Amino acid sequence: MLTNLTAQPADKILQLMQKFREDPREDKIDLGVGIYKDANGNTPVMRAIKAAEKQLWEIETTKKYTGLAGEPAYGDAMVDLVLGDSVARDRVAAAATPGGTGAIRQAVELIKMASPDATIWISDPTWPNHPSIIKYVGMKMAEYRYFDDETCGVDFDGMMADLANVKAGDVVLLHGCCHNPTGANLNLAQWAEVIASLQETGAVPFIDIAYQGFGDGLQEDAAAVRMVASSMPETLIAASCSKNFGIYRERTGILMTVSQEADNRPLAQSTLAYLNRQNFSFPPDHGARLVTMILQDKVLRDDWMTELENVRLGMLALRENLAGELQRLSGSDRFGFLAQHRGMFSRLGASPEKVEVLRAKHGIYMIGDSRMNIAGLNEATIPILAKAIIDAGI
Repeated sequence: MLTNLTAQPADKILQLMQKFREDPREDKIDLGVGIYKDANGNTPVMRAIKAAEKQLWEIETTKKYTGLAGEPAYGDAMVDLVLGDSVARDRVAAAATPGGTGAIRQAVELIKMASPDATIWISDPTWPNHPSIIKYVGMKMAEYRYFDDETCGVDFDGMMADLANVKAGDVVLLHGCCHNPTGANLNLAQWAEVIASLQETGAVPFIDIAYQGFGDGLQEDAAAVRMVASSMPETLIAASCSKNFGIYRERTGILMTVSQEADNRPLAQSTLAYLNRQNFSFPPDHGARLVTMILQDKVLRDDWMTELENVRLGMLALRENLAGELQRLSGSDRFGFLAQHRGMFSRLGASPEKVEVLRAKHGIYMIGDSRMNIAGLNEATIPILAKAIIDAGI
C-alpha cells in the first residue's frame, strides 16, 4: 500500500525555514515565518496566559473529554469576542476546533455536506492553506481579484467586478482583518459594498478572522465581521486564538455559523458536533479553557488586552519606521503603503527574482511572493532591510 503513495509538493515556508537555519551568516533576517516575534526574536507566553495556567493547575480536577463541540462557556466567550451584540446568541452555532486551520477545514466539510455543487471563491492572493484544503476536500474553487501589485493596495474595482459573477449559493471566503498575505484591508465603506453584492447574488459569506486585535484594535478588527453577520441571511466564521492569545501550539480555534432564523441553530449545532466526531472527536481543551478564563475574568482580561494592545502598537511602529526609512533612502512615498497595511504581514509587490536577490545577497528571507512578516523586524534590522530593498531595485 505505502509504495502507491506519491510525493506531495514541499511546503514553501518550511523550505524557507530550513534554508534560513542552514545559512551561516550572522546578520541574516527571518521575515518568512508567520508567527509573532518580539524585538528579541522570541514568541513570548502572554502574562494573562501564564496567570490562567497557574490558576488552572490549582483548580483543575479532571482531564476527561469535553463535549464534541467543546465547552459551551468557550463558545459563548468567543462568540462575544468576535460578534459582540451584533447578532443574537440564539442565532449562532459554535464548535471548538484544533486551531483556526481546523475551523477552516470543518467549514469546508460543512459546505460540501450542505451545498456540494457550490463554488468557493477565494481572494487572489490568499493564505495558501485555503486553496489547499478546498482542493483536498474536493470542492470547486474560483478566485476574485484582491491585490494590486502596482499600488500594493486593494484592487477593489477588480474585486467587485469578479464578485458580480458569483452565483447564488456559492461561498465567498473573506479575511475579517489583517489580510494574509498582503496586509491590505478593505475599509468599512468597501465592506458595505461587498455586503450589498453578496445580498444581490445570493452568495454565502465565509469569514476567516485569525488576527483580531493585531490591526486597529479588538473592536475595530471585528467591525467588518459584525457588519456581515448582522446583514446576511447566513454567515460562516472561522476564528483563531493562536495570534491574539499567543497560544499557537495549543491549537485553539472555533467555527461559528450565523443564521437570521433561530430555528436553524439546533440543526447547525448538531452538524458541527457531527463533523467534529468524524474528524477528531473531542476538540483540545487546554487553550480553549485558558481563553475562557481570561475572557471571563476582568483582571485577566484587562491585562491581556493591555499586552495585546502593546503588541499591536509595536508592530504599527515597526511599519511606520520602515516606511520612513524607505522614504528617506528612496526620496519618494512609494513605500507608504507599509504604514497603511495592518497585521503581521505586508506584500512588497516584488518579483520572485527580486526576493531571491534579497536572500542570496543580503541574507533576508521572505516568501517568494514578497510577503514579509513585519513582526520579524526590530529597530536594528529596519535600516538593513530598507537598504537591501533599495539596493535590490524593488
